[in-house]
Amino acid sequence: SRVSYRLLLSAPPAKAAELAQYQARLEIQIKTQAIKGVRIESLESGSPQMQSTLDRADRFLSLVGLLSAMLAAVAVAMAARRFMLRHLDACAMLRCLGLTQNQVTAMYVIEFLLVGLAGSVVGVAVGFGGHLVLLELLGKLVQSDLPPVSMLPALQGVATGMLLLLGFALPPILQLRNVPHNRVIRREQEPPQALAVATYGLGIAAFVVLLLWQAGDVKLALLTAAGFLGGFALFALAGWLGIKSLKTLRGAFNHQGWRFAVTSLQRRPGATVIQVVSLALGLMALLLLTVVRGDLMVAWRNATPPDAPNRFMINILPEQKEPIAARLAKAGVANAPLYPMIRGRLVAVNGNAITETTYEDDRAKGLADREFNLSTMATMQEENKLVAGKWFANAPGAPAEASVEEGIAKTLKLKLGDKLRFDIAGQPVEAAITSLRKLEWGSMRVNFFVIINPAAMADTPQTWITAFHLPPAQADLGNALLRDYPNLTVVDVGGVLKQIQGVLDQVVTAVEFLFAFTLASGLLVLYAALMGSQDERTREAGLLRALGATRRQLAQAQLIEFSLVGALAGLLAASGAAAMGWALATYQFKFAWSFAPGVWAFGLLAGALCAIAGGWLGLRNVLKHPPLQTLREG
Repeated sequence: SRVSYRLLLSAPPAKAAELAQYQARLEIQIKTQAIKGVRIESLESGSPQMQSTLDRADRFLSLVGLLSAMLAAVAVAMAARRFMLRHLDACAMLRCLGLTQNQVTAMYVIEFLLVGLAGSVVGVAVGFGGHLVLLELLGKLVQSDLPPVSMLPALQGVATGMLLLLGFALPPILQLRNVPHNRVIRREQEPPQALAVATYGLGIAAFVVLLLWQAGDVKLALLTAAGFLGGFALFALAGWLGIKSLKTLRGAFNHQGWRFAVTSLQRRPGATVIQVVSLALGLMALLLLTVVRGDLMVAWRNATPPDAPNRFMINILPEQKEPIAARLAKAGVANAPLYPMIRGRLVAVNGNAITETTYEDDRAKGLADREFNLSTMATMQEENKLVAGKWFANAPGAPAEASVEEGIAKTLKLKLGDKLRFDIAGQPVEAAITSLRKLEWGSMRVNFFVIINPAAMADTPQTWITAFHLPPAQADLGNALLRDYPNLTVVDVGGVLKQIQGVLDQVVTAVEFLFAFTLASGLLVLYAALMGSQDERTREAGLLRALGATRRQLAQAQLIEFSLVGALAGLLAASGAAAMGWALATYQFKFAWSFAPGVWAFGLLAGALCAIAGGWLGLRNVLKHPPLQTLREG
């Protein structure tokens, strides 16, 4: 017989720390005294399905935080750059009136610190309000009271805002520090000093530190940072090449608006590249969240659908297989395949006997100490996916071959070609590993660690197992089968499945809410990027109108110019989002990544529309006011 004992522990929020300390003491005792057969399970570790859901949710929410930080960094950098450009003349006048470089620097540093502190406090207040809204949305899903809000998130929010301000606002301040006196007379803008350029390294370092702090996952933080910095460099190069290529296309169309637009882009390549990069980074973050969120939702819903099996039936004897299958079919139970289940103990790998000292890892020791649930089948289950090797052909007289789940292969340090020897009721069976499989444990379907080809398992003792979904109206079917076949064991996992789906509903609600928050942040960044060159464009438009350009010509040139900038930024953003989406899906979220060509079309359209909308917001008044008034205000 197999007997086990369980001690179930819980604690109210006020005593959660005491329970955690008790768990830590037990874990130390189990490890130091080498107690066998005792393990501690929690909500996360006790259920592979729950653990997979919560791990993916934690990674996605971390990704939301990281991309929010990235969007904030772009917004601060763009706003600080525009602040610097708008204050060059005022700073030169202050220098003429006697202020020193140190005084100018101190003045703007204090101003930025006050504005940054005020903005961070407002952000914390908005976040607290959002927390209350989220609690209201989760009110029907969360059955217990959540712990009260602490001051730590507020302090983290203020620290995040000030860190971003320090990293990305300091370089423009240093440029204002070095504004020459003759700026009042001469309108040329000198290139930034070496120290100001070097301080952007400080901004990048601050950004990477912020990502590591926010993520709590070094791998996810480094992937996001690499994608951000790599995207910045590649987007800048692509933007510069795109502007250079337009030079040859200036005469491609005999249209005054087209020539105005191309000339305008050629006149300020630096500002145009900055605008393309900023737009591309903002759009990339939004596209990445949209793509990953969609794939994540599909993976979650497919893993544990509403009709997932909620009954497991084991110990079905071979002669009972056909009658039970008929009973299930007659009751209208669909998709209830029966699989053979064979009990076997792993006794040797590659001829080396398994002993107490073979494995050091506790889970590996536990797997080696107990019997495996083996199976045999000619074709692989639909929910399984081969990740290495090939499925056995099972030809007559073929040697014994085994397909092993990739997780247990990693735990037991197994690889393709290794020979496993099992003791099955005193009968030895040796099979070579010819394939590794990936399983979706959240599917609640029958899964096996090791599957051996039928030819090698024909003479082994077997029982059968199945899993199926039983609606509440047919709950008596399980009792009827137990009455007619007393040897059966029917396990009702409906409670576990309900809990998993309840947690999934909570996670989806939280993810959707935070996605909307980040989407709003991204739109603000796009606006900041488009407004970066507003003042210069305003003066140019006023000058062109003074020289005879019509309102219609300027409107057409503006439309073409922003369409080109936005389309290029959208294509770059879609490419970056696709690359980062593949990397995150493969190495972080562990779900299948699907190629979606529509992302490029959406990115192209979204980039063009955002750029056109931003350009219209910035320059609509220029086309209405007299040129003289525009030039005076500029």
